[in-house]
Amino acid sequence: MKRILFLFLSLCFFSCDTKLKNDKPNVILIMADDIGFEALGVNGAVNYQTPVLDSLARNGINFINAYSQPLCSPSRVKIMTGKPNYVNYEYFTYLNPSQKTFGNLFQENGYKTLIAGKWQLNGVQFNLENNQNLDRPYDAGFDEYCLWWLTERGDRFANPNIFQNGKKIETNIDDYGPNIFSNFIVDFIQRNKNAPFFVYYPMTLVHDPFRPTPDSKDWKDLNKRNIGNNPKYFSEMVTYMDKVVGEISEALIKNNLHKNTILIFLGDNGTDTKVTTLNNGNEIQGSKGRTIKYASNVPMIINWNTKITNFKVSDALIDLTDFYATFEDILNVKNHESYGKSLIPLMLDNNYRERDVLVTYYNPMWSTRGLDRGIFAQSKNYKLYKKGRFFKYSDDIFEMRPISINNFTEQENEVFNLLKKSLDTIPDLPKENYNQWKERLRKIRNSNKYNL
Repeated sequence: MKRILFLFLSLCFFSCDTKLKNDKPNVILIMADDIGFEALGVNGAVNYQTPVLDSLARNGINFINAYSQPLCSPSRVKIMTGKPNYVNYEYFTYLNPSQKTFGNLFQENGYKTLIAGKWQLNGVQFNLENNQNLDRPYDAGFDEYCLWWLTERGDRFANPNIFQNGKKIETNIDDYGPNIFSNFIVDFIQRNKNAPFFVYYPMTLVHDPFRPTPDSKDWKDLNKRNIGNNPKYFSEMVTYMDKVVGEISEALIKNNLHKNTILIFLGDNGTDTKVTTLNNGNEIQGSKGRTIKYASNVPMIINWNTKITNFKVSDALIDLTDFYATFEDILNVKNHESYGKSLIPLMLDNNYRERDVLVTYYNPMWSTRGLDRGIFAQSKNYKLYKKGRFFKYSDDIFEMRPISINNFTEQENEVFNLLKKSLDTIPDLPKENYNQWKERLRKIRNSNKYNL
């Protein structure tokens, strides 16, 4: 009798545990490098081919008002921690290891976790303390990693400089970084198909240097694989980025995981300034690093096979902090740490309440070369800078015609006050100029201290 009771309880426990695992969706977050909203076919790009992403968008949710930070490191720190830059962004190319990331969040809730692609967070650029630590991705909550620019920089495309799970891997001129990352992810999916997993893929594509891909006719010329920086290759790199996303999507289908996997794609900031995109008859110059719309309005797609059945285009204002909040919802975390707004109600058509205002605090802490900085709040049509400039950016994309406070309409006055109310809660930018800031970094680096 005792043996029968033990067997029954064991079967019950196993059944309940299996159901719990099946109820936990896998999550794959892919963040492309330096690609603005205008550069996908589904969003109107004429001269780039993105059939995989276009299909994912047309069978999921395509977001037209998703906003990143205008530069990569500020975006990466923000999305990984769910906190705005004025809280924990300290240096370009650096994430303080004391910060909890969404990797830690998934890991502590029973998920297998992986990061592959671009790291750029050890503080190498400013020679911060312990920047050669190969365990930083583990500390950030990832069970496995395959990363470029973990310590030394090197090439990211042909003959790439990649560290994988604590060791530098051997590569040559025939190896292509994006292929190594996607193969690593596909293998991880196959090995962990019976357990819930989280994959974060911050891509190296389509950042410069602009060079041939393995599908380019110029790939045959060995000298062009890792020499030069020609924007003519940008289109081919965009197509290859799309192809890599397709390989990951196919791996989900092959392993029968596509019905219970949330696949997210977005950009980390606007397109490189060296690139001009033909979009619906308009030539749009990339504006990475600036503060106009094209600097931070990025493509964003969410595909969830069995849950998102009302395929749509969403114009909700989306912030990078929203991803951490969404993951907290997926994991049923009681005490939310994110500053963001969960997207689960939007994804499930369950009374999602859109934000009226999105606030950006942007201090790149990198260089003054070609970069703006500022604090601004925006609605879907208007933008107010903390310094007082007010624009209807939906009609004035390049923000050339500020609206005078003396000429406000009743609607503009209402929007202005709404935006200003949000801005008043945000701390000011540091007053020091770039040369003062650079000198302070030098002193901090020499004293091996972290805090600004």
